[in-house]
Amino acid sequence: MQQHFSLADCDVVGFDLDHTLCRYQLPQSARLIYDSFAHYLVTEKGYDEDLLILAPDSLDFCCKGLVLDIEEGNFLKLAEDGTVLRASHGTKSMTFEEILENYGRREWKHFNTVSGMVSRTAKYYLYDNYFDLPGALLCARVVDSLDQHDGQKKYDFWKDMVAAIQHNYKITAFKEDCGMYFPEVKNHPDKYLQRCPESVKKWLKQLKNAGKILLLITSSHSDYCRLLCEHVLGNDFEEYFDILITNALKPGFFSHTPNQRPFRTLENDEEQEALLSLDKPGWYSQGNAIQLYDLLKKMTGKLDPKVVYFGDSMHSDIFPARHYSNWETVFILEELLGDKGIVPAKAESEPLEKKGKYEGDQLKVPYFVSKQWGSFFMDRIPGPENAEETLVHTWSCKCISTYSTIAIPSLEAIADLPLDYRFTRFSSNNSATAGYYPSPPRALLPKEDSVTMK
Repeated sequence: MQQHFSLADCDVVGFDLDHTLCRYQLPQSARLIYDSFAHYLVTEKGYDEDLLILAPDSLDFCCKGLVLDIEEGNFLKLAEDGTVLRASHGTKSMTFEEILENYGRREWKHFNTVSGMVSRTAKYYLYDNYFDLPGALLCARVVDSLDQHDGQKKYDFWKDMVAAIQHNYKITAFKEDCGMYFPEVKNHPDKYLQRCPESVKKWLKQLKNAGKILLLITSSHSDYCRLLCEHVLGNDFEEYFDILITNALKPGFFSHTPNQRPFRTLENDEEQEALLSLDKPGWYSQGNAIQLYDLLKKMTGKLDPKVVYFGDSMHSDIFPARHYSNWETVFILEELLGDKGIVPAKAESEPLEKKGKYEGDQLKVPYFVSKQWGSFFMDRIPGPENAEETLVHTWSCKCISTYSTIAIPSLEAIADLPLDYRFTRFSSNNSATAGYYPSPPRALLPKEDSVTMK
């Protein structure tokens, strides 16, 4: 495989929407998502009202890459070999001895399944994006609450959590003003959404002018997609893209066949009958990567057009686009900002009176390193009896170098580069940090004191 990757070599450039093209004000959106789920559990399912109260620093619990062992009520941070690096029962951190007692020094029992397909099942749930993460804190607090009241050993709250997610995010929720999430974002978009920087808009136009086909593939429904795009890109957002696909139901978009997941046209945001094939550019719903690729062959006149896809979820975007479609993948990883302790430029430049406007409880920004969970990329394993600690890569970090072409903190980070800029890609021939742009996370640099472990 080539050492380098360049957008100039790609015929098609595809984007996820949420947390990729559209970035959120993370402290505010995290709080809204938490409240949306908690409100449902309390009012509809009779859970403890204490769940509605959130201490300002409690979002520190939210760390991408955690796996919830549903039956045990335990959250796990896994090493690249599948052993448990850190764990909590509910919100309470487990000691090294408790981890050894529960999980030993061997591969976690579901590791083969989760690592083979970067998947989720009825037994565990992988938290890998900002829409899910506040739910991790809520589940952990539910476990605390159940322990306090019922002294449970096996937990069955998960079905209620799924109901809370479905209630707030279901396809008709936006139109019906159902749940807390959509009505709130509709009414206060500026509170939750960051406008797309001019540099990124210019770059999208530059890609199009260079003859690239531009795709938007999002699991958000068309009505929510329109709200987001109008707010972050402007009313002319459709002009940026050749093909828009909403309600894509990723990762199934990549793994399903045309029969299982046909494309549908839309009228007034209502899905119409299934299409037998995809014949022309436009705005579609659902669908599959196989028929999309057939259309891209026609549009480019090439037998094997080269596609790159930008996304923020390993589970929904990066793994399936690489594994099923063999596309190049660019992983949007805001943790690259946090690991360096950089304050995003926008926040620095805002006047104080504007900055304080929505901060309310001063909730911590989720992409700074979690005190409870440590670095997203590395961790230390205590040695047996006073032996030295060993530094190991996390499983999340391993996934990045395995399934991403490159990883960047945001589109803005590359928008000013020439289109023929040559990025060093992740590959077995390059160093473990090669694919991170503009620079590797501090935790991966070979300095003893560089690892942010608390």
